Amino acid sequence: MAAAQSDRDPPFLLCSEFLNFSAKDTALRWLVSANLQQEVYHHLAVYVPRILCLGPSGGSSREEQREEQREDLVSQMLLLAPLEWLLLGEEPASGLALLQENNQPSPLCGHVFKVGEPTYSCRECAADPTCVLCMKCFLESIHKGHRYRMTTSGGGGFCDCGDAEAWKKGPYCQKHKPTDPNRDAEEDPVSVLPSDLVARGFSIFSILLKYAVDMLTWDQENQLPTGLEPPGREDTYYCMLFNDEVHTYEQVIYTLQKAVNCSQKEAVSFATTVDRDGRKSVRYGDFQFCDQAKSVIVRNTSRQSKPLRVEVMHSSVVAHQCFALRALSWLGQIIQYSDGLRRVLCEVGLQKAEGEYSSLVDKLMLNDSKMWKGARNIYHQLLMNSLLMDFKYKKVFAIQFSKNYRRLQTDFMEDDHERVVSVTSLSVQLFTVPTMARMLMVEENLMTTIIRTFVDHLRHRDLQGRFQFDRYTAQQAFKFGRVQSLIGDLKYVLISHPSEWSEQLRLKFLEGLDAFLELLKCMQGMDPVVRQVGQHIEMEPEWEAAFTLQMKLTHIISMIQEWCSTDERVLIEAYRKCLGALSQCHSGLPDGEQPISLSLAGHCVDTYRYQVSKDKVSIHLPVCRLLAGLHVLLSRTEVASRFPELLPLVHAGMWRRNGFSLINQIYYYHNVKCRVEMFDKDIVMLQAGASMMDPNHFLMILLSRFELFHIFSSTDCRKRYREANKDVVQQNNTLIEEMLHLIIMVVGERYVSGVGQVEPFDEVRREIIHQLSIRPMAHSELVKALPENGNKETGLERVIDSVALFKKPGVTGRGLYELRPEWNKHFNLYFHHYSRADQSKAEEAQRKLRRQNREDTALPPPSPPPLCPLFGSLVNLLQCDVLLAVEGAVLQWAVESSGGCWTESMLQRVLHLVAVALLEEQQQWECSSSRDLDVTFNYTCKITRPGEAPNTSGSVLALLESLQNAPHLEVHKDMITWILKMVANIKRMREQTSTFTVNISQDQGQETVRDKDKAERKRKAEMARLRREKIMAQMSEMQKHFINENKELFQQSLEELEASSSAVAAESSPPSSESTCVSQVCVGPRRVGGAEQRQLVTCILCQEEQEVRGQGRAMVLAAFIQRSTVLSKNRRRNLPDLEPHEAVFMHPDLSLGIHTASCGHIMHATCWQRYFEAVQLKEQRRQQRLRGHTSYDVENGEFLCPLCECLSNTVIPLLPHTQSPDHRVDHPSLEAWLKTSNQQIAVLHFAHRKLSNGVAEGAEPAVPDGFRVDFIPQNPFSSSIREMITTFGMSTYKVGLKVNPNEQDQRVPVLSWSTCAYTIQSIERLLMDEDKPLFGSLPCRQDDCLSALTRFSSACWTAAPPITVQTHFMRLLAALLPDSEEENSPSILDIDMFHLLVYSVMSYSSVHSLDQSGQRVVDSSHLHLLHLVTVAHLVQILLTSTTEEVCMDQDSSGSEEEELTGRLYNTLRQHLGSVLPEVTSGWQLFRCLKVGFLPFLRTAALFFHYLNSTTPPAELLVAGPCQWEALCSFLNLPLNPLQLHQTQQALLEPFIRRWCCHPAVRQKLQGGGGIVSFPRESNQLIQLPEDYSVLINQASSFTCPRSGGDKSRAPTLCLVCGSMLCSQSYCCQTEVDGEDVGACTAHTFTCGAGLGLFLRVRESQVLFVAGKTKGCFYPPPYLDDYGETDQGLKRGNPLHLCVERYRKIERLWRQHGIAEVIGHAQEANQTLVAIDWQHL
Repeated sequence: MAAAQSDRDPPFLLCSEFLNFSAKDTALRWLVSANLQQEVYHHLAVYVPRILCLGPSGGSSREEQREEQREDLVSQMLLLAPLEWLLLGEEPASGLALLQENNQPSPLCGHVFKVGEPTYSCRECAADPTCVLCMKCFLESIHKGHRYRMTTSGGGGFCDCGDAEAWKKGPYCQKHKPTDPNRDAEEDPVSVLPSDLVARGFSIFSILLKYAVDMLTWDQENQLPTGLEPPGREDTYYCMLFNDEVHTYEQVIYTLQKAVNCSQKEAVSFATTVDRDGRKSVRYGDFQFCDQAKSVIVRNTSRQSKPLRVEVMHSSVVAHQCFALRALSWLGQIIQYSDGLRRVLCEVGLQKAEGEYSSLVDKLMLNDSKMWKGARNIYHQLLMNSLLMDFKYKKVFAIQFSKNYRRLQTDFMEDDHERVVSVTSLSVQLFTVPTMARMLMVEENLMTTIIRTFVDHLRHRDLQGRFQFDRYTAQQAFKFGRVQSLIGDLKYVLISHPSEWSEQLRLKFLEGLDAFLELLKCMQGMDPVVRQVGQHIEMEPEWEAAFTLQMKLTHIISMIQEWCSTDERVLIEAYRKCLGALSQCHSGLPDGEQPISLSLAGHCVDTYRYQVSKDKVSIHLPVCRLLAGLHVLLSRTEVASRFPELLPLVHAGMWRRNGFSLINQIYYYHNVKCRVEMFDKDIVMLQAGASMMDPNHFLMILLSRFELFHIFSSTDCRKRYREANKDVVQQNNTLIEEMLHLIIMVVGERYVSGVGQVEPFDEVRREIIHQLSIRPMAHSELVKALPENGNKETGLERVIDSVALFKKPGVTGRGLYELRPEWNKHFNLYFHHYSRADQSKAEEAQRKLRRQNREDTALPPPSPPPLCPLFGSLVNLLQCDVLLAVEGAVLQWAVESSGGCWTESMLQRVLHLVAVALLEEQQQWECSSSRDLDVTFNYTCKITRPGEAPNTSGSVLALLESLQNAPHLEVHKDMITWILKMVANIKRMREQTSTFTVNISQDQGQETVRDKDKAERKRKAEMARLRREKIMAQMSEMQKHFINENKELFQQSLEELEASSSAVAAESSPPSSESTCVSQVCVGPRRVGGAEQRQLVTCILCQEEQEVRGQGRAMVLAAFIQRSTVLSKNRRRNLPDLEPHEAVFMHPDLSLGIHTASCGHIMHATCWQRYFEAVQLKEQRRQQRLRGHTSYDVENGEFLCPLCECLSNTVIPLLPHTQSPDHRVDHPSLEAWLKTSNQQIAVLHFAHRKLSNGVAEGAEPAVPDGFRVDFIPQNPFSSSIREMITTFGMSTYKVGLKVNPNEQDQRVPVLSWSTCAYTIQSIERLLMDEDKPLFGSLPCRQDDCLSALTRFSSACWTAAPPITVQTHFMRLLAALLPDSEEENSPSILDIDMFHLLVYSVMSYSSVHSLDQSGQRVVDSSHLHLLHLVTVAHLVQILLTSTTEEVCMDQDSSGSEEEELTGRLYNTLRQHLGSVLPEVTSGWQLFRCLKVGFLPFLRTAALFFHYLNSTTPPAELLVAGPCQWEALCSFLNLPLNPLQLHQTQQALLEPFIRRWCCHPAVRQKLQGGGGIVSFPRESNQLIQLPEDYSVLINQASSFTCPRSGGDKSRAPTLCLVCGSMLCSQSYCCQTEVDGEDVGACTAHTFTCGAGLGLFLRVRESQVLFVAGKTKGCFYPPPYLDDYGETDQGLKRGNPLHLCVERYRKIERLWRQHGIAEVIGHAQEANQTLVAIDWQHL
């Protein structure tokens, strides 16, 4: 590596030169030079290699950043400053300021979007969806109050504010509104600048731009362009690695580790930079050294695919390329100061040049695919800031771009970079401007160019010239994906149709249409298949490409039709061209066939034989469909009547030959994306054919196409031939159903403007009505069900409120639209967009609705809209002889009802057709009576007369009447009744003359039929009721008989039931009136225990019932222990590896706690052990079969509760209730108790010293009566319970300290007490925050958990060595009482008093067990301990609550409370002096004291309630104001706890003095360290902004902290502390416990003890993480106006914070329910288990 150093100048040389260099002198020298380019080039040749790229890159990211800053600074001083002096002719800072001052800025905003930045598009005013605003402009614009769409940018586009063509109204925001409306837009900004500045600008910009373009397109690795050769040439090279989109991160990292011998961390850094910038040097040295690395990389990456691109480049070439990028950035900055200079740069860039390239910009464009990503980004940015911001040059650039279009696209196809970094992506900036798109269409024939380029790239054709996608390789599929971008460009060109046409535009559009028809002809009939009768053809993989193409072209076809609709001449010409194209498509069919003749019902027709089941059909018939669309447009205008010669062409050219092949496809493609241009157009085409043919002929050809002609043409078709083969019968039945459905659609589908006399509004409304008829739907479901137009609009918003009611969502679910009842009558069962499943759901829903409304269940069709004149003859299909013959045949089969020869859905379709015909006739009569027209439609006459063909039975009407009461057709009875009513009405209309009488008689007729119906229904209901009563009477009789026979059995079980229910009532009911006379007490010798209550529980595994007893079989409760920071006031202070003597005190900031929760399910310990062993065995087997995680970690003792599958990791043993105290024993005073306790402690100290040293110094202290140190108390528990006590203790120890189990560790009992105290504290906080009563409001599972946990904690000392627990008690008590043996006790401000109370109460049992005198009860000690801790806590509150608020003077009469508070406070001031401020208001101080003390009272009440199983007083079972008194009374405390101090002042004084004189107290109060004040405020999740776009904006400006200002790809917000993290990326991975984890997982260990709640900002998704292997996604708290979340921001509706949902997430966190939610989510969705959560 010696060579590596030689290129680097000694730093002092560069420094001296740097200090002596004068930019001004250099610029003056250049100014007088004859050849400026030569001078500048010489300067660059000398300095660039000495400033940039001076050695190996790599090392830490901080070093790289420092090096980059150095290069920036030196480049500015030595290279760019002279250029600025030369350009401005004065000091750059003042010159640029002057330029900016004189500049009249363009109204265009031009802000270029960063990746992930929010963009806004107004759905009301934008010319098309690509017109967007940046956040600043949007907030200042009128569009803020409109319907808008919000998305995140992929990077690269710019803000369209100020572009008048982009907006229908409001093109300017407040900031960009032109200040001078009279200013001439055409004024040249260059003319404002001094001429000498313009001249210098020209020459400098020319030199610098040429230099940059030459360097970026330079392809020699070892040479430099003429004039840039360095004075001295060194042998220093870089091995440069380039980005591609083929190799993965992992492959690149692995290869680099091998090739350049770097660590994984360095390789990750290299790979990240290569991906971001497009290239990175991975080695620096002499040529051979770099070439060696190159060959390793090429060899390693060329096995599966093409190798990574690596080049060995001379350091001076790399240096000049780096400076070229800086030069382009500099140009971009300079032109921001002056629009005149911008125009100068545009002129330089587009100046005509000799040679291969016509201009510098041209050269850049055409070499785009050869450049690396970073270079592309910078020059694209410059093009946007210059050419695209100046409308004059934007035009010139657009023409140049269009000229090069084909070549640019071809380069893009060969390139493997994403389109975002390709110059072709600029098409969206050029083609979406309507005037420019039309100018390019006329001048550069753009439409034709795009289409021909597209067709050229799809080369796979069959013999007929159609596209062939069936054998598509991966390479071709990749290319096909890239080719689709051309369709996007065509869409941009056509997105807004012209309002005025010029001759040139007509000509070029029709020329483009010719090219488009050539494309469609290649698609016409591609991928043909033989139809499988009776089943749908599923889409196979090779269909996908063809189908994708079809879907992509859908909008283009719609847009072409829109263009045609705006000009009559274009429409007619397009129609002719389309017909011509179609006849060419069909001319290739074999002509040798002879027509066949068909006759039926007295009609004859000639047609060609075409067998669906044999001949190949294709789903792709775009030419026919385009023709259908144009046909509808003709119908809409008057053209059809003026050019009648057009239409026979259709008839002849299309229907004779192959038009009917459409029929066979009609069922394949209900997909909403292709429906408009496929399915809907096919129906229109059939309607067009039917309206131009004799209806009988049409139906006969239809029957023949469906291969059903032989069934209906036989003379006795009504007898239905007996087919032996069941499959054939079933197949024919399906075909008949499909054919009838098709006829219904052809006749009934009129909601297309041009077919029926309707508006697009009606079409959308009908679509919504039918979607909501299936079920209530969310807005997003409705949008998905409606086709979008090219502007991504469905028209839903204009219609929805008129037909539906919106129901807001609750805390879960989403908002739903429900159909308004008055629109139900518009329901059509055979709506053409229903799939079979939709149809049956809608039918069921509608019938159910009608039954609820007590209406008949007939679902008649709604009245159809009138047809347009061109399609008017369609109605004749309904009354033609062939259809009547078909209807008659089906009805006859139904009457005879023999076997499976017909189906109910066939009959239902026939009834529907009859109903449609009757409605049509009724409408005609109504119109004729009002307009005196003749009625040509006489369906009722035709159905009343019998058929004329031989061998026919009664008329259709007669058949219907005979079916009306057929028992096997009960379902259709209402429909048949409706039809017969209609027939009666129409007859009456025929007979009546005036409209008035018609209406009256119609109503009366309906009335009489309705009355008959009602009577019939009533009779049936009455019969049903009688039948029900009879059955119930029989059942009752049988029941009585059974009870009489088994009397004794029933008597016995009733008695048992009564006994058990009364016991349950006694346990669960609130205290009765007698018990409340004596106040309830939960602590002290007066308390009443719960030991008298028997505890009977049932094992969920073996279902055996058992009583909980100390010496019985162990029963356990499934539980889950986790570390928690939910109550933490200091997250940074994580739990260190505490020494045993430190572990006994919890700091008041509760920095880390251990929480226990349970699902409340109970098992035998032995049953649980067997279950857990089975789980372990299953997991071992699973690991052998599959790698990967399950939702629980068996190695860490996790399992799922066998009943509810709740995540658990241990079990809590159930222990019996504590005994009531012996009331005969005296209760000692506090003084007596303290004296005895001090003696006991002295004895224990002596004994412990003796035990540890073998000898004890000093005299043996006095031993109290009955106190025996050597006494070993009998263990009150059976061995199985002892084992379970140890099990739970070990689990708490293992989880709490994250260490391996060790039963001898002194901290084991402390952690068991700790989880009890912490769990009670967290539950008290929850109840407080939710305003719930302290008792009676907890769910059973939490109640059982606290009860079991508290009793376990009180007994866990029995499983630990007595000396350990006694030592803990002595240490705990020493914090309150002076003890010469105990040193280093923490100060009163460093102890959480509730933890101290729980620990001392629990550990005291071990001392009390040595007292054999029988004169003392443990409850007395509990009460004294409570009193002592209470006083300590009062002192603690007074010390910490001295805020300004307290010092405010509050004048009020002094009550006892205030006096006592003041007295205690003054005592504290005596000990601490001026550290405590003087307080004048005792009232304010007492108020602070009371509020601060309440949480302690509440937690203590919960603790003693569960410890001693006492019944709480009635006042605490309700949330209310008088809690304080009830709590004090329940805890056996005086109503004013300060009286404890008052009554025992002399005794407590020394303790208080000792607490105050602890050195740490004074230090903390003087500001040394954080003080926790009381009450501790509940932690909350962070405040989120109401508008989601604020978050997106915040995230878009967040840069990755590790990769030098790079934008983070997945910015993620911690909801607990508000940190923004760079998630899911290699750059921010850190090591935790020897494993690489992502930023989120690493953060959870510092912020949430391994548990985290995050918001993934760009996905609008909440992420829950627990540990390294568990996580799940959760719905975010942001909803749109329709009550729906938008995960992934796909819909783009504005999102706003739903406070209730956020509170729900917060409640989950506070309840410690996150791990449980993750467990349930992973169990429900196995794909979540496979995600590598640790990398997020």
